[in-house]
Amino acid sequence: MATVKVYGPPMSTAVSRVLACLLEKQVEFQLISVDMAKGQHKKPEYLKIQPFGQVPAFQDENITLFESRAICRYVCDKYANRGKKGLFGMNPLEKASIDQWLEAEGQTFNPPSSVLVFQLAFAPRMKLKQDHGLIKQNEEKLKKVLDLYDRRLGESRFLAGEEFTLADLSHLPNTQYLVSTDRGELFTSRKNVGRWWDEISGRASWKKVVEMQNTPPRASA
Repeated sequence: MATVKVYGPPMSTAVSRVLACLLEKQVEFQLISVDMAKGQHKKPEYLKIQPFGQVPAFQDENITLFESRAICRYVCDKYANRGKKGLFGMNPLEKASIDQWLEAEGQTFNPPSSVLVFQLAFAPRMKLKQDHGLIKQNEEKLKKVLDLYDRRLGESRFLAGEEFTLADLSHLPNTQYLVSTDRGELFTSRKNVGRWWDEISGRASWKKVVEMQNTPPRASA
């Protein structure tokens, strides 16, 4: 079986989402560096596989995909019998439940948390001035989302039920960055969210991704 290819740095939240999924499904992959500082993501050859010039890009034999959540769904369906079975559900109802929480992540959790990740985690590294008004605004938005999550996680072990799924996995990248900042209490101060985070961040697949993020770039993994 040919090894799938993932283009982009593990530090990217979208790339790390795909890597975690591939590791959960025990699918071999080659991680190919894309030097965004040098504009490699805007080169014509890269735009052929990622028309928006972003990361990740994904290749599996003769097919290409470029949106991290779509890639994860594809991987789970194509490699259904490998690794963590049921990561994207085993029947239509389970898939719908996972999908609704994936949509919640993409549409309600990701917008404010992504702003906070950039402002709190990346801006300092890039020597950029933080926008404290933007931080406060998005912190308030995220608090409302996490209050809802806390209620949900008081009813079930994971977001889509009693099993770890893509719904939980998709939250790992942004949350990892935020719990490493002084806003970590947004998660840890909420009993059920804190318990959930401890459990999902302790998975071997995610620990491997974090290890990759802290390792100098290399050609494959």
